[in-house]
Formats: sequence, structure tokens, C-alpha cells
Amino acid sequence: MTDSGATPTSLTEHEARDRAALLDVDRYDIRIDLRELADGERWLATSSIVFSCRRPGTSTFVDIDGEVLSATLNDIELDVSKHAGGRLPLPRLAAENMLTVSSVQTDTGSGNAILRSVDPQDKLVYVWSTFEPDGAHRAWACFDQPDLKAVHGFQVSAPTEWTVLSNSAAEVVLDRDDGGRLWIFEDTPRLSSYVVVVNAGPFHAMRDFRGGFSLGLYCRQSLRPFLERDAAELFELTEQGLTFFGERFARPFGQERYDQVFVPDFGGAMENWGCITWADSFLHRVPPTYAQRGFRALVLLHEMAHQWFGDLVTMRWWDDLWLNEAFASFASAWASVSATEFTDAWAAFLAQEQLPAYEQDAGPASHPIRSAVPDVDHAFASFDAITYFKGQAVLHQLMALLGEDTFAQGLQRYFDAHAWGNATLDDLIDALGTAAGRDLSSWTASWLDRAGTDTMSLVGTTLLTSSPDGGEPRRHALRIGSYARTPDGLAPVEVRALETAGTTTFLLDLPVADLHLINDGDLTFASVRADERSLSVLLAEAAQLPDPVNRALAVSTCWDMLFKGELSTGDFLDCVLAVLATESSPGVVQPLFTLALRAAEQWSPAVLVPRRLTRLAEVAAARADQPEHRLPALQTLAAAATAPEHFELLDAAATDDVDLAWRVEVRRASLGRYDEAAVAALLARDPDPDARVRAWGVSAARPLEEAKAEAWDRVWRERAVPAGQPLVDFAQCFWRPVQHELVLPWAHRYLDEVAEVSGGGLLALSGLVRHMRPTTADQEWLGRAQDLTEGDALAPAIRTVVRIVADQLTRMLDARA
Repeated sequence: MTDSGATPTSLTEHEARDRAALLDVDRYDIRIDLRELADGERWLATSSIVFSCRRPGTSTFVDIDGEVLSATLNDIELDVSKHAGGRLPLPRLAAENMLTVSSVQTDTGSGNAILRSVDPQDKLVYVWSTFEPDGAHRAWACFDQPDLKAVHGFQVSAPTEWTVLSNSAAEVVLDRDDGGRLWIFEDTPRLSSYVVVVNAGPFHAMRDFRGGFSLGLYCRQSLRPFLERDAAELFELTEQGLTFFGERFARPFGQERYDQVFVPDFGGAMENWGCITWADSFLHRVPPTYAQRGFRALVLLHEMAHQWFGDLVTMRWWDDLWLNEAFASFASAWASVSATEFTDAWAAFLAQEQLPAYEQDAGPASHPIRSAVPDVDHAFASFDAITYFKGQAVLHQLMALLGEDTFAQGLQRYFDAHAWGNATLDDLIDALGTAAGRDLSSWTASWLDRAGTDTMSLVGTTLLTSSPDGGEPRRHALRIGSYARTPDGLAPVEVRALETAGTTTFLLDLPVADLHLINDGDLTFASVRADERSLSVLLAEAAQLPDPVNRALAVSTCWDMLFKGELSTGDFLDCVLAVLATESSPGVVQPLFTLALRAAEQWSPAVLVPRRLTRLAEVAAARADQPEHRLPALQTLAAAATAPEHFELLDAAATDDVDLAWRVEVRRASLGRYDEAAVAALLARDPDPDARVRAWGVSAARPLEEAKAEAWDRVWRERAVPAGQPLVDFAQCFWRPVQHELVLPWAHRYLDEVAEVSGGGLLALSGLVRHMRPTTADQEWLGRAQDLTEGDALAPAIRTVVRIVADQLTRMLDARA
């Protein structure tokens, strides 16, 4: 047996192309034994692979990261001592081959592809797996690259009381003579290695049959009441999404069973075929706000869209990662607006997700939507706002350019041509271009292969467009809305659709108006700059615009100007607070409150922070009387409260809202009013099995060195704070804006940690680095960050995060000054 202990070698694109040209994988039969994980750490697997070789006599390798117990190729034992760097050599292949590898993985506690977790409340054990981009070979031997798709057959042994879930339905469940049960699953269709899954534990299950599909929801037993509260909505959204995508793509989802599994200490969600894995923080411990429900719907639809775009048709290599992620993000908003109650999804997207894409695209971490990915380690660097959200915006523009029906016809062609296979960007663009009867090659080159954001400005009746690389600006399909002041607000005079070409577009007969809104409806991805008169109206009267997308566009335009040093924080706050005072769209209110809080706390000079928080708190307190906006208003008030009457209002509201009560205690602790008895009472009252993390957050907010040290160890040494939203919330407790002098040394400690971070999967580590980023710095810190990112010491994904953080902090420090 072997366990090389060496760092696995990252598969290169060249190696993947060579292996794909050599092999055709027919099927995997994978036997997994989880029984030792009930009270131990060993994941045991035997993988039998049937594959053919186009050049018999050639050698290759199979990927396996763990201890190899035995291996045979065509009934001949292999020398497992040659297993190194996560690779086992396969010499002298035959035309038809059978490879069997038995292995054990003992790293089941770090979250690197596999996590065994123990519920802190009832001590029950749960196990999840997630493999994007190349984690499957940590669980069993496989050819771990996206273009070697194969049928997978799973047989899983597990403790008797556990439920085992995989991509397909369990065909039979048998009692084992030596203890536990054996779950035998139906074969999957041909899938890439990164979208197969095994999850197990004593789950609480809920099932319903809707729209011809058997739908399942699963969670920890301790979260049962929260799943049961939200199940009706989740089932309805799932049915709506499957119906919408099946009709628009002219291809129903490919099997009857569709499961969604909520698991602990997981970041985000993963699109495994037929068995979506979610972070169970999406099961909110108190009734969620409209914006939280809307965002959860987008995540549900995003992972569902992947069943077609990613699972059914898969990219050949990770340079087309955007084919997966940008499309799924776009499709989730498309479906949300078209098929669910969350019809303001595009306005919410503009106010929330699109801004980070604009920010990243303006800084040193900018890159084309489609980027070169020399090896899998670099693929992690593409899991960012440009891939997801700029890509989403660009696809939204492409659909506007082609028309929704034509766009859908192109997608249908694409799925028909490449179902259960692999495809490239060119394949998608060819299908869309054929449906539209136009050549889209220049669109591809300008929008997907160039970095940066064009800027559009109106001078008189001339629309000027410039590109940051000095080249020819992209073609933009957009609208310009002209609005006049009336006693009832800003009324449209004309909304003109146009398509730009080059640097100058003449707008003949542009009507006289008080405001010309460039990119009305947010149909293109561009920084827009209003003429002087329009800007004054935008700053003072954005709230009077009749459409929530355009109100969000006005605020995002002002934020873009603040981010680039063209507008003061005070002017931005004047605009966003005026919009928030009257905004009717619940999908927009919460992200705009978040943006206003960010400006007041992080982009303001320390001396002005209390005054600006008071302004925000007054707006939030006023909106708290309106039922549809009460929850986000109270949550914002809890973050910004300064006056006794704020705390009186919050304490009254928190009597039946434990989440709000925790937020209020964080605020009090940050102001030096930590109440240990109140925290203990909240722990006793909170039904959340992870409530201890909330208590840790209250402690972390205290303006004390020992509080910061204790919190730091919990994150970086103990890794005790769950991934995803719990870590985001904890970081916000730690980095209190008015504690600059106290937390500045910890900002420097952050760079120390980043330089040495290890243990766990790279996605999890980059999430840790991203979520625990500091919100303050000094010039020495900026210099250290630059030195760190200019070398090769950091993994590409982590280097990208640090570049983004350093760029944001540079701009924030300039704004504070």
C-alpha cells in the first residue's frame, strides 16, 4: 500500500488534452464504505473503470489522492509504490481495459472534497462530498477532467440509520450481514467526474411529486423545523424552474428524481446531477426576508440551470468555465423573472451581484470572461465576480440583442448537438449565430476575450464610448431613457433603443429632458456617466424614477463613481438614502441598505462614521413600520444604531426575533457594552444548533485585544467557524470599522496567514481568505500586499483575492482621506 504524502500535481490543459485524445471512458463502478465514518475518519472506496485506448501499448495515469491499497489493470497487479503526486501510472494499455483501484481517504475533516461533520446539538454525524473542479480523485480513482465523461454506478455501504443520496435513485437497499446497509443506485447518464456525488447521514427527508418529478429535500435532524417551514416554497420554486427550463430548452430534465440536500459547513451550493448540495445556512433560522428568499430562489435556479448547462453539456476544459457559471447565473435571473414571484430579480442583481463585477473589472484582478487556464489550480482563480456576474450581464445583453425566442432556439440547437458530451465556446456561439442568422464572432472577441469595462458618456446629443485598453469600443445594445420632472415624479419622455458602433454615436432628435439615463433598463455592461444636468437630477431625484431597475441603475452609477474617486461618499449617501426612503421593490431595498451601510462605515472618515450611521439609522427606523420592508430595515438599524431610541425600537422587535437579538448584541458589544448574561440568555433561547457561532461573533465584536485574539484563533487555527454565510457574518463582527487602531495589526496578521494558509480544499481556502478580508489598512499593508501578489508564493485563486482586497482598500483609504 502507498500514501505518498506529496502535494498532488495539478493537471495541466496539455495533459488533459493528451489523455482525452488517448482514452474513451465507458463506465465507473464505484463501491464506497462509509461505515467507519460513524465514529472514525476513513472513507474506503474501490473504483472499477472500463475504458478503451486509441493507441494500444501507450501508457497514461489515473488520478488518485489518498492511500492506494491495491490496483490491477486487466487482472495484472500494478506497482502501487509508484503512486506519487496524486497519480498512479498505467503502463502498456490494451485496446479495451479494466482498471480496479482500492483506496482509503483519511482527510475527511478539512472539507477538501469530503467532510465528516458532527452536529453540535445532537452529536449526529453527516458526510458530504463535492468535487468541482477536481476533487473526485480524493474519493476514488478516476480520470478527473471534465471531457472524459462516463456512466457511474454507485454501491455504498453505510450505518443502518443513515440515508445515502447520490445522483440517481437507489435501486435497492439491502441489509449487510456484517452490519449496516448497502445502497445500490441506478446508473447515471454520462457525467463528468466533478458532478457526481455521495452524501450520507441520518437526514430528515421531505418528498413531493410535482410536474412529473419526484422532488426531495433533506437536512440535519436539528434543522427539521426550518426545512418544514420553507419546504412548500422550495418545492414550488423547484417545480417552476424545472417547467421553465424544460420548455425554454425544449428538453425536460433527464430523470424523474431531483433531490436537494442541505449540509453543514458548506460554502454555497453545488450542481451535482439530480442531487444538489446546499449550505444549510440557506435554511434561515428565522423567517427570511424577501431579499433572502429571492437570493435563495436564484441559487436554486442557478444550480438547476447547470443540469443542462454544465451537466448535460459540459465544457471541454476550465478556460470555458464561464460557459457553466455565467450561463447558470444568467438563466437563474431569467427564470426568476419569468416563472416565479421574484420578478424584480434583474433589479436585485444590479443592486447586489453586478457591482462586485464592475469593481473587480476596474482593478488589477480584471481579466477576460474567458481566460487561459494552464492547469486546474488556475481554474480556481476563475470562480469570481467577472466569471459569474459580468458574464451574466453580458449574456443578458446578448439575449436582448438577439431576442428571447431566437436566443432560446440557439440554446435548443446547442443542447441537441452536444447532449451528454462536451462543447466549447465556439459551439455555443455558432448555435446562437445560426438561430439569429448573424455572425457573432466579433461579439465573442470583444465581449469575452477582452478585459475591462467600457465607459459611455453623453455630450449634447452625442454618445461617446471608450475602452480601457485604448482599443475599439465594444458594440453595445442599450436604451437611453429621457425623463422630465412632473408633480408625480420623473416621467418618461422617450426610451430609445440603439446599438453602438465605434467611439461616437449620434442621437438625432434627442428630446429635451431633465434626465437622460444611459443604459435605461440595464441591458449592457458599461460604466455610464451622465451629462452635468442629468447627474444633478440623478443625485437628487433618483427615487422618482418609475422603475426599480432604473433606480438601482442610478445608485450603482453613483457607487461606480465613488469607487473610481469621481464622487464623494457624502454625495453617494445623499443619493442612496433618498432612494431608500421611498423604494418599493423589496428585492432592491435590502441590497441598497447593505450598500449604504458599507459607504457609511467603510468609505467615510472615522470622524464622520457616527453621524452617517445616524442618518442611515433614521431611514431604517422609518422603514421598519412598513411590513414588506420591516426585516431588512431592522437588520440595518441593528448595524447602525446610535441613539437610545434606536435600541428601544430594536429591543421591542427582538423579543420574537432571535436573529435580530443577536445583531443587536453585536452592535452593543462593538460599542463596548458587551453583556455576558444577555448572550447566555440568547444561547438558551436560540433553537439554531450552530448558535454558539453567533455568541462567538458577539464576543469578537468587543473592542478588546483578547477578544480579537480569541476570535482569530477560532477562524485560522481551529477552523471552528462554518464556511459560507456564518463565516461572512463572523468576519463582519470581527472587523468593526470604528476599531481601526485595534484591528490594524490584525490586518497585517491577515497577510501573514494568507502567505502560509493550508489545510482543506483550495476553494474552501480561497473562501476563507475572501470572507476574512480586512476592512481597514495602512500604506505599509498595501505595500506588503503588493509584494505578496507579485511573487509566486500564493496559489492563483488566493492571489486574485488579495489583489481585489488590496485594490478595494486603496480606494477606501483614498475616499476616507
